[in-house]
Amino acid sequence: MATEALKSVVVPASGQGKLNVLMVGTGEYTTGFVGTGGSASDKKVGVVGLTLFDLRRRGKVGKLSMAGTNGTKYPAIRQHLETNISKVYNGLDVSFESYPSDDAKDPEAYKAAIDALNPGDAITIFTPDTTHYPIALYAIERKIHVLITKPAVKTLEHHQALLEAAKKHGVYVYIEHHKRFDPTYSDARHKAQKLGDFNYFYSYMSQPKFQLETFKAWAGIDSDISYYLNSHHIDICDSMVQQFGWVPVKVAGSAAKGIAVGLGCNDATEDTITLLVTWKKKSDPSKVATGVYTASWTAPQKAGVHSNQYFHYLAEGGEIRINQAKRGYDVADDSAGQLQWFNPFYMKYSPDEEGNFNGQGGYGYISFEKFVDGCNAINAGQLKPEDLDTRPLPTLKNTIATTAILEAGRRSIDEGREVQIQVTDDGVWKLI
Repeated sequence: MATEALKSVVVPASGQGKLNVLMVGTGEYTTGFVGTGGSASDKKVGVVGLTLFDLRRRGKVGKLSMAGTNGTKYPAIRQHLETNISKVYNGLDVSFESYPSDDAKDPEAYKAAIDALNPGDAITIFTPDTTHYPIALYAIERKIHVLITKPAVKTLEHHQALLEAAKKHGVYVYIEHHKRFDPTYSDARHKAQKLGDFNYFYSYMSQPKFQLETFKAWAGIDSDISYYLNSHHIDICDSMVQQFGWVPVKVAGSAAKGIAVGLGCNDATEDTITLLVTWKKKSDPSKVATGVYTASWTAPQKAGVHSNQYFHYLAEGGEIRINQAKRGYDVADDSAGQLQWFNPFYMKYSPDEEGNFNGQGGYGYISFEKFVDGCNAINAGQLKPEDLDTRPLPTLKNTIATTAILEAGRRSIDEGREVQIQVTDDGVWKLI
């Protein structure tokens, strides 16, 4: 996978400046800092910041900046990055410009940070789900390329509004569905092409209850576990069957509740959500398939793995099963008090023989590099944003079915009914 990622390098045209990138959101996924130091998850030094610091070292991006809501955290964040990244990876440059200032709090600091960029620069958005839309729209309207963590947005209305804005302003909008670049999932998507018509898909993804400590501020308030984790496998399933004309047509959602609330989360917080989705083939509506997607953030504290993740794909001419919970790699550590299973295929944090970061082949890293390469190719005039929609990339256009399913699932649970999905002749998606 490293070879595949590196050979896609796009060198900026002569005289063209490097891609400057603003990271919006300074929490666990960006820096690994969660207020008390390193995260307790498998992202102890983050993903976004580390990847972009390394891409800067490799010459693919230029200036880096961060925007949060509480500038008083920046001294601790800088110390965290210096100790856990720079000193670990051969003095890797972890400098960045920050918004707001270290003595200020400003929920709209991202606006000043975006205003400091140039058209053709880029932002990454790793903030609560309800904030994705206004931040992305503000950047798009200023001709800034945008990467959004999954889920893209919470509603079809916002998804389609961003599509329209991105087309108007000629920018690239990419959703960070990194599981598309997992070598096993990617290979499965290719092999599924030869198995005939889609028939059944079942997936499960979970995280231990301690994650709720990190997410307590927004869990059940701004979003739910289906938006957070089911979005992975819904996108994978859609990426496998979309190319053959399959579309979701109705969704029924069900939620388990009680554990998260008992741990101090908001009373609306559900523990486990399952979505039952009916798919139909556009060219032959008599052909129907079923998708079942389950996600939970109340798995055991001592599960030994940060994220259980597996799926079963059944088609006309065969089936595919993937279980990536343990990956054949376990570590016994007295300090942990249990056997642990790690996932270096996502982010490999061990340095190379020279002491540099060595995780360029991880699918978490590749996901960002694909976005950066796309931005550089567009800025160099080698591609147009719509060219990237024709590739199996998680562009905003290629992920609309996932948003439709997630919103329909939320509505189904809230309203106690099955929700229909329709796509009009002119390509507009609606929920009924």
